Amino acid sequence: MTERADYFVKSTAKTLDVLLAFNGGNSEMTVSQVAAATDQTRASARRFLLTLADLGYLETNGGNFRLTPRVLDLGASYLSGLTLPKAATVHLEALARELGETAALCVLEGQDILYVERVSSPRLHSMNVSIGNRLPAWVTSMGRVLIAALSAEERAAFLKDVDLRSYTEHTVGSLEQLERELDKVSAQGWSLVNQELDEGLRGLAVPVYRGDQLLGALNISVQRGRSDLRSITEVLLPRLRQAANDIADDFGGRLA
Repeated sequence: MTERADYFVKSTAKTLDVLLAFNGGNSEMTVSQVAAATDQTRASARRFLLTLADLGYLETNGGNFRLTPRVLDLGASYLSGLTLPKAATVHLEALARELGETAALCVLEGQDILYVERVSSPRLHSMNVSIGNRLPAWVTSMGRVLIAALSAEERAAFLKDVDLRSYTEHTVGSLEQLERELDKVSAQGWSLVNQELDEGLRGLAVPVYRGDQLLGALNISVQRGRSDLRSITEVLLPRLRQAANDIADDFGGRLA
């Protein structure tokens, strides 16, 4: 057996072993499966899993555990190795090139959206975000798509903690107005946020689904002077939906 240095913390190594057990072929695992994969007792594996769940890095559904988007906080190097961002990159590049707008893929993490992939427009605009950055979910098109997909209980819990503030004169001003907007997004399956977070910038977003699994939200940022609202919904929206379907197909293969 290899002798470890005095500074070596075994519990840290075991924690990482547990997280790394959730690889591409094991996205959801039981306590017994994790114990076997990490060469631990079931009791030990359970303690690590529950601790990671308490910290927000795992979520549990009955006896199964799976990673949450919070693992993305561990660093940009981890982001660059994720399968979903890699699957999305070529499609985001195509959108940015074809439409001349910035394209991004986000997930919901707490009260924020987390950027997991982004391709900038050839032109500059006032929004300056990059992979790993966060924005308040409630005031973004991506966030509203993701919030609208939550169960009624999850949405109520989310809205309870929303910190409403005015970013521009167009920002929604009350929870009632926000809830009406979320109902609209849920019904139509897409979101258009018009200059609510940044003056002069519109955000269009659609969900990225693989079967019933919501992978994230796909967005393009459109400067006010470049496209009117009608062309956004009639021209850009179908292109964005197609890209979302293509990302889901590349991520896990086309479903029958």
